[in-house]
Amino acid sequence: MSSFESIAAKVRADQRISADEALFLFNSNDLLAIGELAALANERKNGKNVFFNVNRHINPTNICVNRCAFCAFSRTPGDEGAYTLALEDMCRKAKQAEEEGATEVHIVGGLHPDLPFEHYERVLNAIRQVAPTLHIKAFTAVEIDYFGRISGLTIEQVFERLKAAGLGSMPGGGAEILVEEVRQKICPEKISGARWLEIIRLAHQAGLKTNATMLYGHVEGPADRVRHMELLRELQDRTGGFQAFIPLAFQPENSDLKLNIKGTSGLDDLKTLAVARIFLDNFKHIKAYWVMLGEKIAQVALAFGVNDLDGTVVEEKIGHDAGARSPQSLTKEGIIRMIGKAGRTPVERDTLYRPLNSYPKDGHY
Repeated sequence: MSSFESIAAKVRADQRISADEALFLFNSNDLLAIGELAALANERKNGKNVFFNVNRHINPTNICVNRCAFCAFSRTPGDEGAYTLALEDMCRKAKQAEEEGATEVHIVGGLHPDLPFEHYERVLNAIRQVAPTLHIKAFTAVEIDYFGRISGLTIEQVFERLKAAGLGSMPGGGAEILVEEVRQKICPEKISGARWLEIIRLAHQAGLKTNATMLYGHVEGPADRVRHMELLRELQDRTGGFQAFIPLAFQPENSDLKLNIKGTSGLDDLKTLAVARIFLDNFKHIKAYWVMLGEKIAQVALAFGVNDLDGTVVEEKIGHDAGARSPQSLTKEGIIRMIGKAGRTPVERDTLYRPLNSYPKDGHY
């Protein structure tokens, strides 16, 4: 039988907690005590450092063969608001980002019905040519699976060709909730949870680091969240290829699920981040994605086991189309102040978490 005291003893002794114990924490109302344990687990791994990077999001198209119930971003050809960026536009955005000090470009889009696999190779090659210092983090596991299907290539061959074209790492999107019963309710057209895990395993095998996300606050329950994280923890034990875990708070405003779903509360957000920090003992980084959470909850999360705030982002579309009320971007100075005012040390990083610059805790530099 789980008890808070027995779980706390494990965390203090740097021992792994079980799925049942993680579920116990989700069902507990003692948020501050959970946060204290998460802060301990985080400080053991990261000290007082909180990471961010200067990055730029490019969402090449919102045209997608899937129409997931939770997604407010996707369109079909001819829909109002449907778009596909020209290669020249993507290159211009990447070049501008590099000139403004970005170290990463983050590329995620819809599954376009008419673009061949070679188009995505051209995108990577072109960005590498015009902005050679940018690390290209691109394509979710869902996109990679789609590339395999439209090209007739194996996933291993897809990765080989994308790496040759300039792919440096992958984001963690498309995971949603890996529990199949939930997945069938929110994204039945999307690849299965097992397939998502397999694509990510192959990415790690190919030498690509990835992140992992979890979309929460819709039709899933605490047990589904724990099982999702347990599957990630098991894969991380095998590959070591995950860098950061990123819980994504569901934005209900413009979703087809909005009639029955209220979205998350700040308490739920903080508890989810804290339990993730405690349970995912083989992940070094837990990220509070300020785009979905908002700046204030993201800042408070730094006391609940979080050690990464993502980056400057610039022109994020997916979360904002869903109803996120956060800004489209933050300045580097703004992120530094946000971290410093929380009593943490701001550390600018590259995509692979190599420190680039460290700043005083007072947020000034």
